Amino acid sequence: MGTRHLLSFFVFSTLLFWFISSSHTLADAAAAAKFTSQKVTLSLYYESLCPYCANFIVNKLVNVFNTDLYTIVNLKMVPWGNAKIQGTNHTITCQHGENECYLNTIHACAIDAWPVGKHFKFIHCLETQAPKIQDTEAVWRQCSDDLGLSQEPIDDCYNSGRGKQLILEYADETDALHPQHKFVPWVVVNGRALEGDYENYAAYVCKAYKGNNVPHACSSYSQMSTVKETSNNSGCYAEAKKVPKMEPPA
Repeated sequence: MGTRHLLSFFVFSTLLFWFISSSHTLADAAAAAKFTSQKVTLSLYYESLCPYCANFIVNKLVNVFNTDLYTIVNLKMVPWGNAKIQGTNHTITCQHGENECYLNTIHACAIDAWPVGKHFKFIHCLETQAPKIQDTEAVWRQCSDDLGLSQEPIDDCYNSGRGKQLILEYADETDALHPQHKFVPWVVVNGRALEGDYENYAAYVCKAYKGNNVPHACSSYSQMSTVKETSNNSGCYAEAKKVPKMEPPA
């Protein structure tokens, strides 16, 4: 009888422990899902050799990670820009030539291979040298070495054709924008296109955030009832004749 009671107690204790553990796991998962859903989606539609895109990434967008703004941001980068698909064989032509098409694909492979913190650093490294890059392959390989990132996933992605598949998906996503992009960089916050006010993206992110863990980076925007639109309209337009000359970012 004692053995039977001991066995029953053991089974009951095991089930109770499993139930409590499962409850905590479900609660933690629910909390994580809620936190993720509260994040603001910040999407950047760009192309690799546009000087305005480079300047924005190097000098403006980097502040997502240089501050605590990253805690409320789901950053999505879409390297397609003003590229075009020609013919039934899906030949891609890019505004700044073959080097841009190549680097757009390298960017896409990096985004696919690494989490946002790593792929942003990689892209940031490349964009600090745009549009003066000559040897595109040497530059991205040097960036991967400097950051301690393996080149293998990029090589596999590019050589297998997955890179082109990703780029074509980015083309569809860019074409589906509403309103359609007029130039790049084209910044969208929770579905709202910032158009000419893209450099002021942080204010829009802070205004869109509805969670309780407001980052310190948003303190300067806490009293804003509306976001001021400056409409600077600087970027690389689809028509080449509209692309103004600009020095590479420092």
